[in-house]
Amino acid sequence: MKRILIVEDDGAIAAIERDYLMLSDFQVDIAATGPEGLAMGRSGGYDLILLDLMLPGCTGEELLPALQGIPVIVVSAKVGVDDKVQALLAGAADYVSKPFALPELLARITAQLRKAHAPTPALLTCGDLTLDSTAHQVAVRGQPVKLTRTEYAICRLLLQNPGQVLAKSVILDRISQDTPDCTEGSLKQHMSNLRKKLRQAGGREYIQSVWGIGFQLIQES
Repeated sequence: MKRILIVEDDGAIAAIERDYLMLSDFQVDIAATGPEGLAMGRSGGYDLILLDLMLPGCTGEELLPALQGIPVIVVSAKVGVDDKVQALLAGAADYVSKPFALPELLARITAQLRKAHAPTPALLTCGDLTLDSTAHQVAVRGQPVKLTRTEYAICRLLLQNPGQVLAKSVILDRISQDTPDCTEGSLKQHMSNLRKKLRQAGGREYIQSVWGIGFQLIQES
């Protein structure tokens, strides 16, 4: 049975979400404050988190970087485009505006759980850049590029999310299992080395910096 954590300070909304999801055979817990949501979310055992942004104690925006590694769907009354963009760039998997239809919420949850458990393809491709996870090899135009363990992990993550801006905190969290030695301080150098190697192999930029946010793999038009 899949477990969902609802981080929501409005008791009525949280109860409606919980009751509806339990009818769909989910196990559901509720956290009513930011600190409570953080403690429960980091305790492990949850397959997905529904996160409100306006919470007592600390905001949902503050929680997002600490809840990486698990799909988080923001459910918020904030409907501005900037709010949605910032939440998605900070690591949210999806964004649902209040008021919302329960069937739509369930559909979005189902889609994220399906995506989270989908196997990663053995061959990842973006333009002339390919990564073969079976051979543990990256190539540009068919020519192998020698990468370090950390550079390979970063390249794989970017190829899994082509064109998507990934925050530095998200990159560090997603590659932590493969490269626990990579820190916020060393990430910049690893990224610089990776960009240089790919640029030398292909004669163009493959990765670009997004100032103040993170990095993205460039998709050729």
